[in-house]
Amino acid sequence: MNSSDFQNIIKYQFKDSALIRKALTHSSFVKENVARPERNNERLEFLGDAFFDAIISEELYKRMESVPEGTLTKIRAMVVCEESLAEQGRRLSIGKYIYMSSGEEHSGGRHRDSILADAMEAVIGALFLDGGYDEAKKFVLNTFSETLDKAISGKFHADYKTEIQELLQAFGEVRIGYKTVRETGPDHNKTFFVNLLCNGKLLGQGQGKSKKIAEQNAAKEALERGVTHVF
Repeated sequence: MNSSDFQNIIKYQFKDSALIRKALTHSSFVKENVARPERNNERLEFLGDAFFDAIISEELYKRMESVPEGTLTKIRAMVVCEESLAEQGRRLSIGKYIYMSSGEEHSGGRHRDSILADAMEAVIGALFLDGGYDEAKKFVLNTFSETLDKAISGKFHADYKTEIQELLQAFGEVRIGYKTVRETGPDHNKTFFVNLLCNGKLLGQGQGKSKKIAEQNAAKEALERGVTHVF
């Protein structure tokens, strides 16, 4: 595992190599090696999250001139989310280069969406500090080019949870909940099964490699089935 190899993958060589190492250091590694807490990637993640949001917002504003603010917000949410960050992190094999504790690794940390997404945001933050806004923007737009195109064209994954929530709330006050009913598989490769309930009635069922994906699939099934029978 060598952070210089990851720099070759992203086609950027850091002037301050400590920045990219920090961006790839999970908090569990710091605890295991008794290093100072600030040496993990959490502060860089905080910074990268802000710039990722700003860069995508700017790009959507420029490319979708006649689209209202509400629609831009929904499209941005499809790109600026854990799922898309983790997806691109896997494409860049970032999990292979993250410094983490042996316990975190054995529990499937190198494949966990949250860890991959956080590391991607930390890399964006590190790129900003090392090369400025233009380098961070170049990385984001190159890495998320296909994701952006799909979101803009409507071919990207929809936010079914928001859609079903807005539809159900149009009927008045409702109780909406997602319940994980079953998990299968080892810790590093689990499948989650989730039920969507409204006012205690089952509306949809979904499964996925994360609870978030399973919930989206449950909401999608509910939309496909129709929801008027609840009222």
